[in-house]
Amino acid sequence: MADESNAGADGPPPGGQKADPATVFAALAEIIYQGSKANEMYSAICIAATLIVRGCDHASLLVLDNDRYVAVGASDRLAQRIDELERRSGDGPCIDAIEEETPQIDTDLTTPTHWPKLASVLLAETPVRGAMGFRLLVDKRKGAALNLFSDTPNLFDAESAGRAAVLASFASVAINAVAKGEDAASLRRGLLSNREIGKAVGVLMLLHDMTEEQAFDLLRRHSQGLNIKLADVAREVIEKRGQLPSNGKNLLPPNT
Repeated sequence: MADESNAGADGPPPGGQKADPATVFAALAEIIYQGSKANEMYSAICIAATLIVRGCDHASLLVLDNDRYVAVGASDRLAQRIDELERRSGDGPCIDAIEEETPQIDTDLTTPTHWPKLASVLLAETPVRGAMGFRLLVDKRKGAALNLFSDTPNLFDAESAGRAAVLASFASVAINAVAKGEDAASLRRGLLSNREIGKAVGVLMLLHDMTEEQAFDLLRRHSQGLNIKLADVAREVIEKRGQLPSNGKNLLPPNT
């Protein structure tokens, strides 16, 4: 067990909160800009999760390919094994994150959970005690998930989820760029704008009790209504803590 959980012995210490997110994102972006192979990029994204997300000890990327769940990246051997256990059990945050719109979060798998089959195996065979899954859109369709695991119950919190959501947005652009064969310059522009858009979506979801789809649609409608770039709308939402640029109309849905 110890060998598996410490497969990345030369990597980050356990617990998650270890590095400045801006530094990690810069390093991750540089790996991607250099045109690294897809599997190297996916592994780098997973390792980044263990560096910037509080409580994250292991992370993986799961992709839905022709109705099959395929692990394309992992931070360590234990993360790979968790994905295999989840596919065998048929339930878990990774699979549900692909199928459902909302993030899948269980901070303590030792208590009653939505995934009893997986939790039973994880508790018996691994040190993992908390899990989160965030859906990534591939070509505007559900198709992948960023999955994060903690060896300590209840260490994942709101800040953990927020950072994971931003990283998931970053990863989504990278995966789509690889799928479309985009060059480094196109990927750079997409990553820079998408990081801000992902953060703005998270702010709107939190402050206005929206779903991810509603928040993104609101940004899009403001972008079209004001005839400015979506990334610029997102930047203003972030800077003004949830306030949208005004075009004289209230585009917020009722009861927000």
